[in-house]
Amino acid sequence: MADITSTPSQPGVLMRIILSIPVIGWIAKDLLHGDKDNIWYLLVAVLSLWAAAVMTWGIPALYLPAVAFVPVMWVILLLITRG
Repeated sequence: MADITSTPSQPGVLMRIILSIPVIGWIAKDLLHGDKDNIWYLLVAVLSLWAAAVMTWGIPALYLPAVAFVPVMWVILLLITRG
């Protein structure tokens, strides 16, 4: 009778590429394998960077993220209408 052992699954190619990018990969590894509170630290850091951008460049820095998410919202709306 064969002994069946489970081996840990290897991350996919896309995940290995993302995790190999220096700063983004460190944050992603910390989010995947670290403390569960790390997501809150990431959100605070992103909001702080956005606030610093608004203080530096003003109104355009406030509106550009909304403009950047327009294609994402189109895709979401199309997926909702398809069912």
